[in-house]
Amino acid sequence: MSSTPTLGRRIRFHRQRAGLTLDALGAKVDLSGSQLSIIENGKREPRIGLVQSIADALGVSVATLLEAGAPDERSAKELELEELQQSALATRLGLPATRIGKTMSDETLDALLGLHREIVRRETTAIATPEEARRANTELRATMSAIDNYRPDLEMIGQDLADQVGHVTGALTHREVSQMAERFGLDIIYVDDLPESARSITDWANGHVYLPPASIPGGHGLRSMAIQAIAHRILGHTIPSSYSEFLLQRLEINYVAAAAIVPQRQAVEFLQKAKADRNIAVEDFRDAFGITHEFASMRFTNLATKHLEIPVHFLRVGDEGAVYKAFENDGLPIPTDVTGAVEGQRLCRKWSARVALERANRTSEYYQYTDTPDGTFWESTQTGSGVDGQFSITVGVPFGESKWFRGRDTAERMKSTCPDPTCCVLPSPDLTAKWTGNVWTSAAMHAQVLAPLHQGTFPGVDDRAVFEFLERHSS
Repeated sequence: MSSTPTLGRRIRFHRQRAGLTLDALGAKVDLSGSQLSIIENGKREPRIGLVQSIADALGVSVATLLEAGAPDERSAKELELEELQQSALATRLGLPATRIGKTMSDETLDALLGLHREIVRRETTAIATPEEARRANTELRATMSAIDNYRPDLEMIGQDLADQVGHVTGALTHREVSQMAERFGLDIIYVDDLPESARSITDWANGHVYLPPASIPGGHGLRSMAIQAIAHRILGHTIPSSYSEFLLQRLEINYVAAAAIVPQRQAVEFLQKAKADRNIAVEDFRDAFGITHEFASMRFTNLATKHLEIPVHFLRVGDEGAVYKAFENDGLPIPTDVTGAVEGQRLCRKWSARVALERANRTSEYYQYTDTPDGTFWESTQTGSGVDGQFSITVGVPFGESKWFRGRDTAERMKSTCPDPTCCVLPSPDLTAKWTGNVWTSAAMHAQVLAPLHQGTFPGVDDRAVFEFLERHSS
């Protein structure tokens, strides 16, 4: 049967067209006018027998009354406004519902409908507050941890991309990436005027993928961004309707790019041999596929548990000790805030990720065992620098799994009792007594903390700049 509100509107439309009042039609079908009004207002669904009687009384077919859609433009607008007023969004915002009757003018109806449509548009525009972004990212991180950071469906796509261009071993070439793009009707074009808010732009209408002329920090840079654009098309992504969907899409295209640049079959063969030799090293994995240390570390987390049966964790940490990225399925007690988010949380000063940043010699890999309240972990840490300053990349495993890794014979060992604040957060009693009340510090303020994201189709992207860019290049 047609939806109740639509059916009610169609009954009202044909009743008024027939020149009958509620009471007059009610008398014809043995129903009071008030009961008929309830049906017309969509508050009650009539039995099919009553629908037949009403149709006979109005001189129309049952099919006419049960057709999908409103009978006229006015009814369509009324139905849309009713639906919007009863939506979860309207309820959450505490918007009062306005009774929609025949006395409401078309102008008032259009004004109310326009306001509700604009509220919905603003709500669904892909812009996120920091709180929303952190919540969505935390949920996604928990989901990936539960599946060991492994997506077999995306692994297959990446492997197929590599196989189709005949890539067998070593670093994926830019020529091979161009061949991948050509298979999907895309040409890669390098430009030097990309909007600052965009890493790449894909013009689906003309089959162009616009990339910057030089590789972004990350070694795999341009290759990865090009494959990400291809992945959007393969996966059938549409404009994200929420920040959660945006993050999931970004994860999926990043995963496909990683699986194409470091194909599963070749990578697993390499890693299984290293495990058999008890000589797993991220630096070897990195060099074998021509990628960065961070890229190799993250790709290792995709494959370690599923194919090597090794639980693992990954950390990218800034020079102030704050977590930028993290993954774990090995029980490492990464600090979190009250929402479960790890981004921005300070690691214990005694963990390898921070100890390595304090070393005078940062050129070599740093290995360390760390005793924590949740067990002992072995970690391998490499430091680097970027536009945001110094950072460290750490891959680690529980003590019992260290036997498979190069660097397991390290003598470096630290004991951490965090989150106990006496471990490394609180100053010593002597320093506290000496300096409390005698110092005033002007804190370094990061301006980006207060800066809102651009309000556009994608979070942080300036739509006007993107569209003007496309207009320049389409001509």
